[in-house]
Amino acid sequence: MSIHETAERRDLLASIRGFCKAEIDPIVAEHERNKTFPFELLPRLAEFGYIGGWLPEARGGLGIDRVTWALMMEELGYWWPSLRTMINITNGPIDRLVEAQPDVRDKYLPPLLAGEAKVFNAITEPDVGSNVAEIKTRADWDGTQWVINGQKLWISNGAWGEWGVVIARTFSPTCAGELSAFLVDKAVSPFDAGRVDTMVLQSSGTGELTFRDCKVPAGNLLGDEGAALKNTLVFLGVARINVAMGALGAARRAYDLSVEYAKTRHQFGRPIGSFQLVQAHIVEMRAKLDAARALCLNAAETLDRGDSGRLETSIAKYYTCSVAHEIADAAVAVHGAMGYSTEYPIERLFRDTRGASIPEGTTEVQTLVVGREILGLSAIK
Repeated sequence: MSIHETAERRDLLASIRGFCKAEIDPIVAEHERNKTFPFELLPRLAEFGYIGGWLPEARGGLGIDRVTWALMMEELGYWWPSLRTMINITNGPIDRLVEAQPDVRDKYLPPLLAGEAKVFNAITEPDVGSNVAEIKTRADWDGTQWVINGQKLWISNGAWGEWGVVIARTFSPTCAGELSAFLVDKAVSPFDAGRVDTMVLQSSGTGELTFRDCKVPAGNLLGDEGAALKNTLVFLGVARINVAMGALGAARRAYDLSVEYAKTRHQFGRPIGSFQLVQAHIVEMRAKLDAARALCLNAAETLDRGDSGRLETSIAKYYTCSVAHEIADAAVAVHGAMGYSTEYPIERLFRDTRGASIPEGTTEVQTLVVGREILGLSAIK
């Protein structure tokens, strides 16, 4: 039995697994073909604690620890990586809203926790990815309200989002260009949103947002002026575990399908699993799975202890998101031509695990972060 396995976690994950198998797995292929998302699932997943469940009970959560949360992310990644992504995105604004002005918090937080909101987190821009400090979108104070101008790209749920958090360089009498966070509600502060088609996570509504003199109420500033860079980096650190565990779940699905296929597919009069090279694929897949899970859960434990986890979360994402795609690639090899079929999950798992290496800091950036933490010398200016 795993040292991370408790009766409470085992029962929770069993309930989630039963729900996903019955309610989610049968609809994934259709939504992936149509590039749509069943938002009606969000309130039902909220019942398991998937939206804000890590908040203390006094703030509307369930007090779920980070290890349990990581295992919950793995389970969603197993059944549908796009769903894991949408849960991650839905949770994105919560910490900022908890600390928002009461009228803003009371308007937006309850429906969000209930799974009734379509939200986005707008950080990335056409020329700004991993280097958040270089964000160009700006928010100017005109004396009564904020005026936002700029463009955001690769925003999950951006095509469908009704409101979300926008990170912008802020200019006011008390802020000279530092980054701040704003809640931007499309119904109150109109902006343009368009769909961006991607190879991966095709049911996550990736979008491009354009703000042209977008007028945002004064009270929609989230937190202090100029404090968003530090808060965003902390958010990304936690989110790395979510991405890594989601990729791990997808890789585990690819592994499970490969084991079953190797047992049942026959060539030359016997199961292909009896061939040495197929067994080599299976063994390597399993070893990588176990190593990646250990790294991820170690990182989650570090966060539970209250540490920053910069080293641990970056190592976990660096390794897990790389080997998850290697596992999916091996699954294609085991399945042969069946691995290419869009009627079978392997093809989608291959694409979606490739996408995990980019968000919340690319694999290359994680390498530099880990190097800095180990050596105390930065390769990043």
